[in-house]
This record gives sequence, C-alpha cells and structure tokens, in this order.
Amino acid sequence: MSAYDTIAFRPELCDGCNACMVACAGTRAGSDELLDARLQIVPDGEDGFGLALCRQCGDPNCVANCPAGALTKDQDSGVIGWDGSKCVNCLLCTVGCAYAGIAHNARAGHVVKCDRCVGVEGGPACVEVCRTGALKFVTSARIYNEVGDLEDLFVPGLSGCQGCNTELIMRHTLRRVGPDTVLATPPGCIPGMGAVGYNGLTGTKVPVFHPLLTNTASMLTGIKRHYKRQGREVTAMALAGDGGTSDVGFQSLSGAAERGEEILFICVDNEGYMNTGMQRSSCTPFGAWTSTTPVGEYAQGKTRDAKNMPVLMMMHNCEYVATASTGFMEDLYDKLDRAIAASKRGFAYLHIYSPCTTGWRFPSKDNIAVARAAVETNFVMLWEFSPAAGLRLTRPLDQPRPIRDYLEVLGKYRHLSNDQVAHIEATLADNVAFISRLAGNGSRAPLQQSTVRA
Repeated sequence: MSAYDTIAFRPELCDGCNACMVACAGTRAGSDELLDARLQIVPDGEDGFGLALCRQCGDPNCVANCPAGALTKDQDSGVIGWDGSKCVNCLLCTVGCAYAGIAHNARAGHVVKCDRCVGVEGGPACVEVCRTGALKFVTSARIYNEVGDLEDLFVPGLSGCQGCNTELIMRHTLRRVGPDTVLATPPGCIPGMGAVGYNGLTGTKVPVFHPLLTNTASMLTGIKRHYKRQGREVTAMALAGDGGTSDVGFQSLSGAAERGEEILFICVDNEGYMNTGMQRSSCTPFGAWTSTTPVGEYAQGKTRDAKNMPVLMMMHNCEYVATASTGFMEDLYDKLDRAIAASKRGFAYLHIYSPCTTGWRFPSKDNIAVARAAVETNFVMLWEFSPAAGLRLTRPLDQPRPIRDYLEVLGKYRHLSNDQVAHIEATLADNVAFISRLAGNGSRAPLQQSTVRA
C-alpha cells in the first residue's frame, strides 16, 4: 500500500481568520463566498476551531456508499475524485463521511469536496495563505514509499525505553544506509538497548562492534581502510551518543575528521549520559537537571552552556556536516542521503537531536511534539555545511515560537528561575545570530551534491 501527501491541521495554531476558506473558494470555485470553499473552519465549542475537510481516506466510506460510481480514489495521487456526469445527488456519500469532508453545495447544485489542488501550481491554496501554520501540506509520504520495503536492519525486540526516540533514529538510519555497513556503537543507549547484543547474539543484521568511548572513530578508520585494501566498498558508520562524541570520544573523532577519513559519524544527542543514570555531558544545556547537576538548596541544574558540537565539526572543514531532528523527517532523510554520499569522499558528520523521555522527564507520547518544539523555538537549528557551499539553513530562523513553549513541557527545566530563563533566551539569541551570520543570506538553495537512493 502506498502512502500519500496530505493536508494536516493543528487546531491550537488556528485563529479563525478564514483566509484558507477565502483562498479555496477563489481558487476552486471562482467565488468570494465562504460557503463555496471545500474546507470549512468551524468553532469547536471550546474557544477553538475545528476543520471540516476531506482526509482522502485510504478506505473511503464515501466511495463505498456511492451507488453510481461517481467517487473513485486515484491510486497515484491518493485523491478521491468526483465525476459529475455520474453523480445522482443521492447524498449517501455525505452520510458515510465522518469528517464532513464532502457536503452538498446548494449554489453549485451538487456535492463538493477537496481535491488537494492537484495540478495547481504552488500546491493547496489553503496552505499557501495560512499565516499561523495551522495548515501544512505534509509531503513525507515519499519517505514511506521510498524506504518502506527496505529491510529493517535492527531485529525486533530491542530493550529501549518506552517511546525511545533513539531507537527510531537507529532503525530509520540503518534502513537507508543499507546492509553494506560496518557499525560502531560506543557505550551508551544504543548498545545498551541491545543493538550490540548479548549471550552470543546481536541486535543488528550487519557487522557491529562495541568500541571504547575514546576510540570509535579511530577503530572505524582502520576498518574502512582494511576493506578498501580488499577492494570492497562498505559504509563505516558510527551511531554514538553525545557523551561518546563530544567528551572522551572527541580526540579520535577530531583526528579522523582532520584527516578526512571516509566515515559516516552520526551523533544521537539526547543531552546526557542517559544509559548510566542520566549524568550531564558537555552537550547538556544550561539549567538542565541531571543526576550530576541536581536541583536543591544550593544547586539549580547545569551551570554551563552546551558545547556546540556541529559547529566544532564544521570548523574541521569536513566533507559534510548537518543537524537534524526526528520532528522533521523529510529534512533528516535528505541530509542522510547527502551524508552517505559525502562519506564516500571524506568525513561526514550528522548531529541528530533526540529527546529522551526518561532523562528529560516528559510523557513518551509527546516525543515527536517535543522534538518539533525544540526546532520551532530555534533551540535546535537545522542547517548543513559543505566546503563548497558553506553553511546553509534548511529551516528559516524567523518567527520562532517563544522558548518557554519548549522549556515548560520538560521536567528537567521545571525548576528554572526567571534569571535562568533570561540566560537561556540571551544565549539562544546569540546562537541564532551566529548561525545566521555564517549562513549569510540564509539561502535554501540545494547543495550541489549527488545523493544515494536505495
């Protein structure tokens, strides 16, 4: 079964301005009447708004209910189309739709529904005019369609924490990189959840080894050179936590990057040593609670700002450096493709931010929401670097959400004073200004690099 692009609605961002309805009515009906819009913003009875819109269902009741065959689902686009020459105006389709996505329009004299503006330049008109971001055209279906049939190279039943974001990263990453891989996983959550295995078994379907925290990159260097002498092309890849990357592992990492070794090094940054008791690392942000930066009468969390590892790696002039987040999977996959390609020419470094439900103290069901909030507040900035193109933003830094929207949902920041929040805000502003200067005009033109496709 294929996945399809869709229009997503975030009711908490909707202010009821009706600009989407005006745009829809004008584009699809040539009208300025809101009732001619194929979507309707409606009050939800709790000072908010809901959306009546065709979801282009995978198993649509409207199609099943139509006795005349006037409604059909296009298997290429996923859009449910309406054929006026067959419609008998029985309105049984409206009875079958649970989302009020198809309704009778008295002015038109027949039912109308969203066709997702297929064929219209610029995509759905409603999304184009939504100034608050309540409507978004989600195009990540291509990820499922491209990699959904690829083998998951981690076995089922890894022992990660409930809702573990790191396990999501591991499975997505190795599925894309493919089986011609030798994997290094230094001490941390990744081997700790069974990726390396136990009792003679392994949690991966590719060769995997468990280096020390200090020598991951140097061991991968030897492995890659060994295979090259044999004439075999393999991806030498590390999946390392922030501790094994930014602290004691930095010496060998820096050396491999300086030499331009053909390695793909992925840092899964959950901002601490979460596997061994949630201790602070150099990537732990200012003010955060950890077991070694406790909160009490005299201590109020970490007193130092986080080390900016992606910038440090960029200063090594690596073949490719990028930041990514599981809250924005399209961006992550694009960068993973470029990182794979770059690792065939030199050192590639990908820094993926990974919220930790246990150490950060938030419900596991909110993991992706937390990851998105980090980016939407600019606490995490998404960018990429190559020596030829320099630093390029892959998500604009203007109009961020207030940083308090992010801090307030995490238990590790529950204790913050106003002075601490002010420090975080000031540091964030400095970081945004710094990255913006490095990016120049913030161009989002694509990097001129080949990509690896499965």
